[in-house]
Amino acid sequence: MASLLFCGPKLAACGIVISIWGVIMLALLGIFFNVHSGVLIEDVPFTEEDIQKDSSSPQAIYALYDQVGYNCYIAAAIYVFIGLLSFCQARLNKHNEYMER
Repeated sequence: MASLLFCGPKLAACGIVISIWGVIMLALLGIFFNVHSGVLIEDVPFTEEDIQKDSSSPQAIYALYDQVGYNCYIAAAIYVFIGLLSFCQARLNKHNEYMER
């Protein structure tokens, strides 16, 4: 079991805390991008061509908002995985500490 251990208890705890914050932050950003929040327009990667295609319809910009929102959800899922990995490392560290006594 010790061969699966690759980080110490402090690094594992740090990974858990950062993962929790990353999941919360990215999930909220994903929600705000999916509801097309105007405050986040600077973070949407659109070009002049996207605006000039059909200036009366914002569907092209909305599709870009949705894509950025989905990217946030994917990044949040990666943070969930990293958090679970850090949690497993913390448990293995506790187990090894208990076995050494």
